[in-house]
Amino acid sequence: MLFYSTNQQSPPLPFSQALLQGQAPDRGLYMPEAIPALSAEEISSFSQLEYHQLAARVMGKFLEGELPPQILDALTKDAYDFEVPLEHVHERQYVMRLDQGPTASFKDFAARMMGRLMNHYLEEQNRNLLILTATSGDTGSAISHAFLGLERIKAVVLFPIDEVTARQRKQMTTLGQNIKVLGLDGKFDTCQALVKQAFSDPDLQGLNLSSANSINIGRLIPQTVYYFWAYSRLAGNGESITFSVPSGNFGDMMGGILAMKMGLPVQKFVIAVNENDEFPKYLETGQYEKIEPSRNCISSAMNVGHPSNLARLIDLYGGRMDEKGILHKPADMETMRREIWTASVNDAQTRETIKKAWENHRLLLEPHGAVGWAGLQQYLRKQDSNTRDMLCVSLETAHPAKFPEEINRLLGFDPELPPALQGIEEKEEHYEKIPLEYGAFKEYLVSNYQAFSH
Repeated sequence: MLFYSTNQQSPPLPFSQALLQGQAPDRGLYMPEAIPALSAEEISSFSQLEYHQLAARVMGKFLEGELPPQILDALTKDAYDFEVPLEHVHERQYVMRLDQGPTASFKDFAARMMGRLMNHYLEEQNRNLLILTATSGDTGSAISHAFLGLERIKAVVLFPIDEVTARQRKQMTTLGQNIKVLGLDGKFDTCQALVKQAFSDPDLQGLNLSSANSINIGRLIPQTVYYFWAYSRLAGNGESITFSVPSGNFGDMMGGILAMKMGLPVQKFVIAVNENDEFPKYLETGQYEKIEPSRNCISSAMNVGHPSNLARLIDLYGGRMDEKGILHKPADMETMRREIWTASVNDAQTRETIKKAWENHRLLLEPHGAVGWAGLQQYLRKQDSNTRDMLCVSLETAHPAKFPEEINRLLGFDPELPPALQGIEEKEEHYEKIPLEYGAFKEYLVSNYQAFSH
């Protein structure tokens, strides 16, 4: 299978090359030339599989002929050694807790698999890679842990100093080894813009740069898997399912849409955003306007004024959007509106949702999961028919213990720390601050990584 660029100005590549390259030379994002279809029988058989086995089956559809099945089996078994709980809330509403991995974030699912795939291909090709990634919270820690200690990879993580929690920061800054962390007095969008500029800078081509952000196709494909997992554990007789996805850079959401296009029987995707409501306005009007600068909300990892993966969504619905957010060809809005419902949830609603979920159901949510749950409840209230028997899954994307101040203020207690976060307060931090301008970032990369890349 070949992967093409959403900007359609770069040649299609096989998965291994698209993975290691990250972003296409024309600044587009890689997409599969054909979306593999899964039959109803195959999807039904997933109920008998463990998570890592299901992952190998689903991802194997994209990697057929490129990665031997036994190697893919070994990589998925190594990557997915943690639980994926589906917590029943009430009626047929569930929360899928994607917060049980080594960094207590849903980003572990994509990052761990991508790291193992990259390392496999780099060893085959006897070369090194410098990963650049921007984070608004959980990506940085997930990438840092996923690549920690890999001999052929070094990683540089940029983060906005004022927009991540202390625990999120310490998950990145206490590791060392092949992981370097840079703090900026800016926003996530600024960090991401610096990373994108570096990728398109011809002076840096010799550094063997690649991305671990959700712009990388190696992040996207593993994120299709947990939608099949939820369905395989909860659904019966080919019934349809509704997912609510708290969304920022739209990688998580794109994994779900891709699963639906592969044949997963989805009734509706609820795309829940915080006060960065550029997507709800686009879905309503067909006109797209970025939010610059992005609005700072307590669901910090979703403070994105222009989601990178929106270009993939537009592409999947027959349109074309470039990396700057300019629509060159309109998408099929009728189909998109039929398959997607969207809601914007402000901070007051987020906090109220955390309180009510705990009081009514003993459901403990953090701000991002609360946006997803609030979006689902808004959607259900808008339905004319009885929703009691509707199968619904809302995604919880980070562990509540990552947000102790907010939880304590709202509920009066500190969430119990998962193993991934125990002892982190005492560890020593190391990170550098750099100015908010590209020249300083470029100089840092050249002076620190030229020798590693050769």
